[in-house]
Parts: sequence; C-alpha cells; structure tokens
Amino acid sequence: MNLLSEVKTRALAPTPPFFQLLKKAGLLIAAVGMAIMTAPGLVPELIQQAAGYAITAGTILVSICQLTVDESRLEEKLLQAVK
Repeated sequence: MNLLSEVKTRALAPTPPFFQLLKKAGLLIAAVGMAIMTAPGLVPELIQQAAGYAITAGTILVSICQLTVDESRLEEKLLQAVK
C-alpha cells in the first residue's frame, strides 16, 4: 500500500475517545502559545520562547492523535461500507 494513501486512511479513520481528549488538549496548548506570540506590547523573551515551544508541542500532539486509529470502530465502518 502506498504510504500517502495509508496516512490518508489513518487520518480519516475514527479516533479513540482518549486520543480525542488529548487532541483537544493539544489544540488548547497551541492556541495559548499562539495567543501569547501575537499579544500586542512587550512580552518577555523567555515567555515568548516558551510560547513557541507550546505551539510546537501542541501541533505535534494533535498530529499524533489524529493518526491514531480505533480499530474496532474502523472495522464496523468498513463492514457497513461493504453492505
């Protein structure tokens, strides 16, 4: 199977509930980091650096969680598609 089609299949497959929760947490972390980075005025350099790390960590967490597949729900979905 082609690597890109495998990634596409995994991205569109159902995500387990625990990873849905982690994905929301990752989005929140990235959003807070982005809010700090775009804040008007002077933000201390250390806080700005931490915000950059938060954006990176949140983005990676969301990406990993999106590619996690709930195998049982995927099998049910595939069986319904075959019928």
